[in-house]
Amino acid sequence: MKFIFKAKTKDGELKEGIIDAVSSEVAVELLQKNALFPLSIATEKEKNSLEKTFLRYFDKVNDKELMVFFRQLSILIEAKVPIVASLTAIKEQMVNRYFQKIIGEVVNDIQDGLPLSDALKKHKHIFSNLAINIVKAGEVSGNLKKSVEYVANNIEKNYTLTQRVKSAMTYPVIVMIVFFIIAFLVVAFIIPKLTLMIKSMENVAVPWYTSVVIGVSDFMAAYWWAIAIMILGIIGSVIYYIKTEDGSREWDRIKIRLPIFGTIYQYLYIARFADNLSVLLSGGIPIIQALKIVSSVIGNTVYEAIFLKAADEIRIGGVMSDVLRKSSQIPPIVSQMVKIGEESGQIDLVLQHVAKFYEQEASDMAKNLSTLIEPLLMVLIGVAVAFLAFSVIMPIYNIAGQF
Repeated sequence: MKFIFKAKTKDGELKEGIIDAVSSEVAVELLQKNALFPLSIATEKEKNSLEKTFLRYFDKVNDKELMVFFRQLSILIEAKVPIVASLTAIKEQMVNRYFQKIIGEVVNDIQDGLPLSDALKKHKHIFSNLAINIVKAGEVSGNLKKSVEYVANNIEKNYTLTQRVKSAMTYPVIVMIVFFIIAFLVVAFIIPKLTLMIKSMENVAVPWYTSVVIGVSDFMAAYWWAIAIMILGIIGSVIYYIKTEDGSREWDRIKIRLPIFGTIYQYLYIARFADNLSVLLSGGIPIIQALKIVSSVIGNTVYEAIFLKAADEIRIGGVMSDVLRKSSQIPPIVSQMVKIGEESGQIDLVLQHVAKFYEQEASDMAKNLSTLIEPLLMVLIGVAVAFLAFSVIMPIYNIAGQF
C-alpha cells in the first residue's frame, strides 16, 4: 500500500513523497526510523493505468494459468526457495502480461510485510476464496507447500472436468448453429428461385405443404434482413438478461433441469462441492466457514443456497446431511454418505469418495454425450432436408413429367 506523506527533518526542512507500507502506522514508523517527523500521511488513491485496464480485458487469467502458477509455486517452496524469489521467478516466465502485473503486486505486498494469503486476497477477481483460505490455513499450520499443492490439484481437477463437459456440449451446439444458418440461407435465397417454376404454372394443384414452404420462403426473401435483426436482437436480449442477477439465477435453475445436460451439470456441481469441501476440511478450516467458501465458488446459485442453508443448520446445532436430504437437487446417496461421514467423524474422507464418484460419472456422461446426441442430430437434419426436398423437388418433378 502506498502513502503520500509530508514530514520535516531535524533541521526543519520540509520533505514530501510516497512510501510503501502495510498500514499508516507502519509508514509512520518507517519515516521516524529515517529521522523524519511526519506532519501528514494519506493513502494514495490507486490508479488503474490504461495499460493495466487494457490487459485485464484482453489477457484474462484462466484456470489453466492459475493451475500452473500454484503448481510451480508448490515446487519452488518444496525446493526451499524463498517465497519472494519463487514468485519473482514465476512472474518472469509468465506469458500473460496482466497476470505478470498481478504477481508483481503480490511480491511488493509480501516485501511490505503482508503474508501470502493477504497479498492474494487483494486480488479476489483472480484468486478464489477457496484458494486464499487454503493458503491461509497452510500459513497457520506451517505447511504452506502442502496447501499450495492442494490448491493446484483442486484447480486442475475442476479445470479438467469442466473442460470435458464444455467440449462435449460444444459439438452439438456448433452443429445446430451451422444447421440453422444454412437453413436460413436456403429458405431465404435458394428455395424462392427453385419455386419459380411452380408459381408460374397455372391450374396446377400444389400440395398444402409446398404452399407453406413457398409462402415462408417468399416472406423470408422479402424480409430476411428484418428477421435476421430480430433473431440477433432476441439472442442479444437473452445474453444480456442472463448477465443480470435475476437472469443468472433463472439460467442456473434452467441448466440443472435440461434433458441430459442437466444431469451432467448436477454431477459437476456435486463433485465440485464434495472435492472443495474435503480440501478445506483437510486444511483445518471450520465446517461452517468451509461451507460458506464452497458456496461462493460452486458456480450455481441453486446449490449456493443449499450449502449456505447447511451452514446455518450447523450453526444452530443441526447436521448438514439433513439439509442435503431435503433438497431435490442432491441425490439421496450423497446425503446418506455425508451422514455416515458425520457419524464416523471422517467426513473429509467420505467427501473424497463422493467427489471421485461424481467426477467419474460426469466425465463418462460428457464423453458419451456426442455418441448419444449425434444420431439425434443426424435424424433431425435428415428429416428437415427430406421435408424441403419433398416439398419443392417432387412438385417440380411431377410438373415436368406432365409434358
